[in-house]
Amino acid sequence: MSVPHIKELRRAYGFDEVAIVPGDVTINPDQTNTTFSLDGQSFKIPIIASAMDAVVSPDFAGLMEKSGGLGVMNLEGVQTRYENASDILNEIAQATPEQATAALQKAYSAPIQEKLVGQRVEEIKAKGSRCAVSVTPASTKKFAPAAVEAGADLIFVQSTVTTARHISKSARGLVFSELLEMINVPVIVGNCVGYDVALELMETGVHGVLVGVGPGAACTTREVTGVGVPQVTATLDCAAARGRYVPIITDGGIRTGGDLCKAIACGADAVMIGSPLARSAEAPGKGYNWGMATPHPALPRGTRVNVGTTGTLEQILFGPTSRTDGTQNLVGALMACMGMIGAFNIREMHRAEVIVAPAIKTEGKHFQMGGR
Repeated sequence: MSVPHIKELRRAYGFDEVAIVPGDVTINPDQTNTTFSLDGQSFKIPIIASAMDAVVSPDFAGLMEKSGGLGVMNLEGVQTRYENASDILNEIAQATPEQATAALQKAYSAPIQEKLVGQRVEEIKAKGSRCAVSVTPASTKKFAPAAVEAGADLIFVQSTVTTARHISKSARGLVFSELLEMINVPVIVGNCVGYDVALELMETGVHGVLVGVGPGAACTTREVTGVGVPQVTATLDCAAARGRYVPIITDGGIRTGGDLCKAIACGADAVMIGSPLARSAEAPGKGYNWGMATPHPALPRGTRVNVGTTGTLEQILFGPTSRTDGTQNLVGALMACMGMIGAFNIREMHRAEVIVAPAIKTEGKHFQMGGR
């Protein structure tokens, strides 16, 4: 009698299932340093605004720079398809829930105007801000050099799933080592969720790796394709791949200050967030957010979500706040956590102990949950 081969399943963990253990020594939060660096470029806070049209416009990129973080503009979004992108963003925001996806598909069916690529980069630079832009692998060789020529300081190459080796029918796909020779600015690549892929990407010489497949509030990749790994496990696995030190950026699934802290404790140097920033009064999405794959003409892998407007960008990042759910004063929460675990900087925070704690959000919270 033959023995069946049964596929073994590995347990993976998300933010709600783990907790950070307090340190043996505590320090004052005001003594902590939240700075992180990408190939020598330093940022005061480890928060990057996602390359979503509802989040980053040239104006918002300037505000992120002033706040000490970084905003990444989508070079294949409405900003490069329309001279007056704000009109299109308003139309998307005003669409009914039933009309939203169709409205997005229509808006993104307009061709990219190559002249707007350089123009938008120049608009960001005119605000005294560093300019970071995002392109898909298929369009990188076409748009990245033009963006760098116009003054872009960082290039993010992003797709739902990115690998160092890609099999296709094209004569020659994107080779990251060749891209690095073509443009003389830091290149950050994603998204991935596994040790082997992260290792291969790092070995190409890229300057940062984005971690996350499908965890974002506006992304439906996991529902549509079934593909994804919870962010705690994904971050741990990718951070473990570092030989030379390559910054890890956990991208998506982060809603609160606690989530941000857990991502960094698991090995991230920074986080990329969309919906938390889309809730700011200054965000171009007018209280809505949608994923980069939402307008796909054949297989949308996202949805427009109503995130609402809850405060200013200043409140969301630094407070003050009257909210008790952890969705505002994200940097204050990070500094408080660093003080509790005795970490003076981001690298020291990586040494914090993280435990599996599936009841961490409900333990002792009977009254908060509406119990009697």
